[in-house]
Amino acid sequence: MINDQLYIEKILKGNTNAYATLVDKYKVMVYTLAFKMMQNKEEAEEVSQDTFIKVYKNLSKFKGESKFSTWIYKIAYRTCLDALKKRKNKYNTDTIDEVTINKIKTTEGILESIEKKERAVVIKQCMQDLPEDERTILWMFYFDELSLKEIIDVTDFSEANVKVKLHRARKRLLTIVQRKVEPELINHYGRK
Repeated sequence: MINDQLYIEKILKGNTNAYATLVDKYKVMVYTLAFKMMQNKEEAEEVSQDTFIKVYKNLSKFKGESKFSTWIYKIAYRTCLDALKKRKNKYNTDTIDEVTINKIKTTEGILESIEKKERAVVIKQCMQDLPEDERTILWMFYFDELSLKEIIDVTDFSEANVKVKLHRARKRLLTIVQRKVEPELINHYGRK
């Protein structure tokens, strides 16, 4: 299998087939990020196309200081942020102060009682209520399994900022899960 750098060199020499190969390789990753951030199929498709146009126009600027996939992810992330700024979405912002150790323990107990598959669905649904930056960082870390360094490269946040955002996002997510899931479980199973 030819590595990305060889494709990049071919593209820079005018080989459009090599570019099509790179697009095919990364289109699912880019679309998945775009859909997660935009929450709309058409907007995700548009952002994906814009991302690959930017990748093509800036390919000569890729210096190999990070993985090529991280570089593309960063362009996709920033393209999504630009599109979101244009749309000017308003986000639900639960206060972190609402989270206490007892609430966290209660919520973790609730999640343990939900089947693993259902738990993933519940968590993804609850993540939709997080502010975009927190939802995205959680998604990158847990679902895309990016390392802290890769998240820092993609977002240009400092290491401390990424760690703080991850911490806050986890706390906020637990509050949201508790608020949404606990009443359902009480209604379904009844209090004992």
